[in-house]
Parts: sequence; structure tokens; C-alpha cells
Amino acid sequence: MLVVMESHATPHQIGAVVEAVRGMGLTPHPLPGATRTAIGITGNTGAVDPRALALLPGVFELIRVTKPFKLAGREMHPEDTVVLAGPTRIGPKTFTLICGPCSVENEEMILRTAEFLVQRGVKLMRAGAFKPRTSPYSFQGLGLDGLTILTKARQRTGIGIVTELMDTDNADAVEQAADVIQIGARNMQNFSLLKRVAKSKRPVLVKRGMAATLEELLMAAEYVMAGGNYEVVLCERGVRTFADHTRNTLDLSIIPPAKRLSHLPIIADPSHGTGNRDYVPSMALAALAAGADGLLLEVHPDPARAMSDGAQSLDYAMFDALLASLKRMADTVGVQIN
Repeated sequence: MLVVMESHATPHQIGAVVEAVRGMGLTPHPLPGATRTAIGITGNTGAVDPRALALLPGVFELIRVTKPFKLAGREMHPEDTVVLAGPTRIGPKTFTLICGPCSVENEEMILRTAEFLVQRGVKLMRAGAFKPRTSPYSFQGLGLDGLTILTKARQRTGIGIVTELMDTDNADAVEQAADVIQIGARNMQNFSLLKRVAKSKRPVLVKRGMAATLEELLMAAEYVMAGGNYEVVLCERGVRTFADHTRNTLDLSIIPPAKRLSHLPIIADPSHGTGNRDYVPSMALAALAAGADGLLLEVHPDPARAMSDGAQSLDYAMFDALLASLKRMADTVGVQIN
């Protein structure tokens, strides 16, 4: 249910509706808009009797929400959401680049990459301190030492940090080091983890699971928003199909329906989506053309020696060439690279 307030409703009237919703044993979510405030209601397992709310002062109308993703959907929140991510923003009219190595390998490489990216105008760097790997024998990341290195990169260059949280035990440490907390594809339906980041003051980047539908992705975002964190970014990173010509199948067809159903920004990860650096530039441009709000790209100074995902990482020269192409296309479609 969505309670739409009058355009001239006072803060006292809005607060009275919020308290009335709480009194019904439900959770209110005030959603300020350009002209009026709406109050979303979650927590109900059955129909809500509207009579207790309809006659309250300042209430304009009550709207039944039909989609299961109430807070992530446009029924409750028709305007596009802008997520403030460290030194930049992710949302409409912008195309945000989040770039960097797959994992934190050492301090020298991270600082060098951060400086390179800042010189190119990139405001967010991705790098994993904790790495979920298919093989238990693969490099698992530097852990807390990696977070220390990322913190130093942010302090030295001003770049924002996007890094993955894999378990609730390290939530506090990741929250301190990160400007955006990433929930990886393998953890998209780790509901304990989603509930934990719902309490965070950091924006959350939710990557689509390897076999997840659009509704399942939006419901993962709903977990975060239902817990009180409305700063959520969706990410398409490829799904598992019968195809074997790429690492995954980058499903750019999800972007238009995601933007139709949800107000949340959605970005694309052509690095994981293809698994091959030679295919990343064309898929990155295709994501921009499809309406994505940004890219998650793996960039490494020496991909041949990368400790993880070197095959899909762009070197500096390849990134520069891609950036030039993205800027030309961005001018054509009317968005700004940031």
C-alpha cells in the first residue's frame, strides 16, 4: 500500500500517518517527492484496511501496490533514484565508471591504478579485499590488509572505493573502508548479508546472481531497502547459459525492463559478463546504448600477471581507447561520463 499525501501536507500530518502505520504493526517508508510526500507500507502479509488511514488529515489517496518489490518498484517511487556514491553520483543523465583490478594484490599496484584512474576522471575504484573463488586453492584476497590498502588509496587520491562484502563478520571493517559495498553474484540471495547491509549508511551495489531472474534481483534489492537503506544500485554481470563462447552471457536485455519496473540505477559488468578483455569494449558500448547508468570494469596495469581474472582485465592502453569511445557515444545519447 502507498499513502499519497496532499501537496500541502504538513510535517505533523505526515508524522501522524507514519505513527498510525506503526500502530498497525507495519513499517512506514516516507518517500519525499518533488511535489508531495508518499509513504510506502511494508510488513503486511495480507490486505491492509485502508479506512484507518484514508481519513487522516493530509492524506490525498491510497494506492494498492501490486508488485512484490514494493520499495524497489516504480509504483511507490516513480522518479529515478540518484545514489550518492562517495565523490560522485549514479543515476539518470550520468554514466558512472567503476574501474580497477579484480583484487587487491599489493599496495604499489593499487596506488598506481588509483592515480591512473583519477587522472582519467574516474571517481570510483573497484578492487576486492575478500575474493569468493570457485577453487579453494585460488587467491582469496588480502582480507583486512587489503582494506587498509584501499583506505590508503582513498586518502592519497580522493577516489571512492567499491569493494565486496562476503560475510557479516567483516561488515564493520568493509563499511569503514568502502564508499559503496558490493554484494557479489554468489551472495545475491544471502539474506543474512542483505539484512546486514540494510543497516549500513553506505550505498549497496547488488550484482545479479548467475541464474537470477529480474524479479529475484529486484527482491534482493527489496531486502536492503526494507531494512532502511534506500541507496541501492543494481548490476547485470552475466548469467549462466548453455553458451560457452564467453565466460557468462551478458544479458543487456535486462536493462530496459529493469528501468521500466524499477527506479534504481542499473550498471553493467562486461568484464565478468564476457570473461575476455577483447570483448569488453564492444559490450561496454552496447551497455551505454541500452540505457545502463554505468559500468563495472576490471582494469589492471599488467593483466598477464594479475592474481585473479587477468584474462578479462583491460590494460591501461585498452582502457584509454575504450574511454575515448565511451565519451563519443555519451555525447550522442546525451549523458555525462563520470
